[in-house]
Amino acid sequence: MAGILAELLNKKGPVEEIELIALDEAKSFLGQCRRAFSRARAKIAPVKIDLSGFDLVSFGSPVWAFAPTPAMNTYLDLCTGLGGKEVILFTTYGSGTGNERCLNYTQDVLAKKGVERFNRFSIQQLKVKNTEFVISKINEITRLWLNG
Repeated sequence: MAGILAELLNKKGPVEEIELIALDEAKSFLGQCRRAFSRARAKIAPVKIDLSGFDLVSFGSPVWAFAPTPAMNTYLDLCTGLGGKEVILFTTYGSGTGNERCLNYTQDVLAKKGVERFNRFSIQQLKVKNTEFVISKINEITRLWLNG
């Protein structure tokens, strides 16, 4: 999904993708869920954290136990330069039970960092490979940037 979003936004200008790589992720699904539910932080590989040079920033995460991944929690703590920015939040989810909670948590963290405007979308995991569906969801929230 991040790749599709980057491709669409690239029509308006250069896009830089930042991939978070957890260096200490739990090996089991249950372990991953436990860490996510408790809002654990992961040790992540070095990545760009100063986002002040971007006009629009997007954050995406799968929903694990009502929460973003531990790697995303770490990145949310570390990233800077978000004052006055517009942000796109997106998630992938299984049952959908914790999706809104995950989005709300992420939005609250970013609002405290000065983000002023949020656009959000989510895709159920069984639909993430349906490129046309993903593009239609992205177009719903990015219409102003892509067509403006």
